[in-house]
Amino acid sequence: MQQKRWTYTPKSEKSTKELEEKLGLSKELVELLHQRGVTTFEEAQTFFRPQLEDIHDPFLMKDMDKAVARVLKAFEKEEKILVYGDYDVDGTTAVSLMYTFLIKHYPNVEFYIPDRYTEGYGVSYQGIDYAADNDFKLIIALDCGIKAIEKVDYATEKGVYFIICDHHRPGDDIPKAVAVLDPKRKDCTYPYDELCGCGVGFKLVQALNQELGFEFEVLEEYFDLLVVSIGADIVPVTGENRVLAYFGLKKINHSPRKGIAEILKLSALKRELNITDVVFIVGPRINAAGRMKSGMNAVKLLVSGDDETAKELGAFIEGENKQRKNFDKSITQEALNMIDENKEFQEAKSTVLYSEGWHKGVIGIVASRVIETHYKPTIILTESNGKAAGSARSVQGFDVYNAIDACSDLVEQFGGHMYAAGMTMPIENIEAFRKKFDEVVSQTITEEQLVPEIRIDSEIELSKLAPEPGAQFPKFYRIIKQFAPFGPKNMHPIFVATGVKAKYPKVVGDTHLKLSVYQEEHSDDLYDCIGFGLADYFNQINQGQLFDIAFVIEENTWNGNTKLQLNLRDIKLV
Repeated sequence: MQQKRWTYTPKSEKSTKELEEKLGLSKELVELLHQRGVTTFEEAQTFFRPQLEDIHDPFLMKDMDKAVARVLKAFEKEEKILVYGDYDVDGTTAVSLMYTFLIKHYPNVEFYIPDRYTEGYGVSYQGIDYAADNDFKLIIALDCGIKAIEKVDYATEKGVYFIICDHHRPGDDIPKAVAVLDPKRKDCTYPYDELCGCGVGFKLVQALNQELGFEFEVLEEYFDLLVVSIGADIVPVTGENRVLAYFGLKKINHSPRKGIAEILKLSALKRELNITDVVFIVGPRINAAGRMKSGMNAVKLLVSGDDETAKELGAFIEGENKQRKNFDKSITQEALNMIDENKEFQEAKSTVLYSEGWHKGVIGIVASRVIETHYKPTIILTESNGKAAGSARSVQGFDVYNAIDACSDLVEQFGGHMYAAGMTMPIENIEAFRKKFDEVVSQTITEEQLVPEIRIDSEIELSKLAPEPGAQFPKFYRIIKQFAPFGPKNMHPIFVATGVKAKYPKVVGDTHLKLSVYQEEHSDDLYDCIGFGLADYFNQINQGQLFDIAFVIEENTWNGNTKLQLNLRDIKLV
């Protein structure tokens, strides 16, 4: 089992007294608020009670006026509009949102998702040719396009014009599109720059809706798409994203669109979704369409308006997801076997593996899975169109993009960011690349970065979770629930309890640990725990050994009875 390092979130230097008094909260809870940048009563009100009024005016975004004017001009001139987006969750939800809105007001609209295997990521020449050949005058590009400078120029020469809605970091130059909506533009003063691609698309829809004279409330039907995108694209759940995710969860739990309702039905989930469920249940199914065949199927499902179509497409995508899981599982095992059989791979500071038969659509997932066992920067490569195509994933604090850049003489093209990247290279360069990449990683990574990190928010006494008369849950947990929706920059708090002992420990499912724990001074109070992947600790804790636990607090429902459960992230023997 991999050892983990526990690091504690630094305590705020600001006094917690004011919020303790005004909110009636314990010092530990107020410290959690401070860690999330919430330091005043007004900020706490906004944090605990998100309001739709907190959503910003879309016209604060640079080029929004140009984008709205161009769309309305297309309406007036009866031009054909092509809604174009990437094949992942963010792209397909963005296209679904934009298409669903436009088609309500204007008939000459179609959508287009590029093929992962023949066109690749982002705006493609093939997609532009399709638009030109079919008399589309305007392309609205979602979740892509910010670096498509030559392609936008190519489209303009063919009489096809672009509105770009992207959230990725621009390069030095901005494409010469009619409008470029991207809150990360240096010359954009929009108040919040962490929107996902679907979120930027929503801002254009919000602006169009406003310009057409409709009330904001009619846009609430799109909130289920927004929360799926926010969750799956792993953007910060702060500011405007948090408001949209909060109301998106209400929408997805109480009146989701037919396509999402079908996904939920097929998943057999019996309770209300949270963001984690969106990430691990809804997101992968939508993603599976683009990974296995075509992201067009995901959009068709998400925009479907009748039960029969939704049922048929939902079943098809469920099948794609099962196939994706099978590929993911078998390829991950093959990759782990490669490492187990090669001492050089085991001793390296990085992992670079290649097999020509691996499915290109799942190699990014496989890279993440391999890191769970061998915690190193990892690249998984497969053959595609006569080249080696790869996906890279990194470990906490290490910039894998920079490491690939240092090997750029061996790579034909690459792109990405600190923790994830994609690349292609000649197959004959793989061995040289593996050696050079490991040299770069060895020279730049620290030993600490090669040990998985658990970020601890606070140490607490388990007595804070003791039952309270007349209440289903203790106040401490009731407040923690109001910190949701959770996500980057507002993660589910991880707590530590020290000096606990085990009662009734047992191994379940071969690798998991189920037990109750107590602290000596409150030995009659037992707290149920589940530790996924922690079965190796069974023998030590079964001997009456004192140990510390790192955990998140969650609810567990069994036979209709809901109780608190500690989901253990790690155990440290004292």
